[in-house]
Amino acid sequence: MFFDSIKAVRRLPRHVYHLAEAANWLSIQRLGLLPAETLVDRSGIRGRMRECLLAEQRKRHLVLSEGCEIRDQRPMPAEALSACLIGMTAADWYRLINAHVYFWLDPARLNRQRAACGGRPQLVLVADAAALVEQYKSRAALTPINTGNARRRPAARGIATFVPYETWLASGWASEAAALKRRVRSSSHRPVELAIAGPIPDIARYLVRVVKLTANKSFIPV
Repeated sequence: MFFDSIKAVRRLPRHVYHLAEAANWLSIQRLGLLPAETLVDRSGIRGRMRECLLAEQRKRHLVLSEGCEIRDQRPMPAEALSACLIGMTAADWYRLINAHVYFWLDPARLNRQRAACGGRPQLVLVADAAALVEQYKSRAALTPINTGNARRRPAARGIATFVPYETWLASGWASEAAALKRRVRSSSHRPVELAIAGPIPDIARYLVRVVKLTANKSFIPV
């Protein structure tokens, strides 16, 4: 009975949510969901400029040559990251963040991100969590924190913050605690993000709804 209750806690919600720039919709339809790293590479950026975009804090929202947009990383200043990273540099963390596609598990967190996007139109891609993770479980990880925010007493973090999906199913947050030398989080601590390493070219297969959010409009889940 005890193990059944633990298994019930380690279950994803029915749906997960990706917030995309509306300007990227044509690219998403054609190529799927791409991490910032892939978007930068497709735009032909090389050398020092590529390093600036992927291994340093992006302080402003950018439009790439193909018309795709990548967001700023203002909530992740290097100084704040340096105070909370374990076994990594700020540059390592930026590279790690830029190599994943992210889904929120909680619509309230998505709406906070939406508010930070100001008046730019956004799209909410509502995905079938079970189907998506079944296909991408070898590249899927769960995080116990908002990995894109290092403000206001940021939580300790490192590569172990990205807990592989199957590891999370087996042992919850134990691997994170061991690597970061922190107390193990409660079994009731819900994941904050689902992160998929690399592109998701067939994202359309897993979408149950696409919702357009006009300027300053919030998402209301059904």
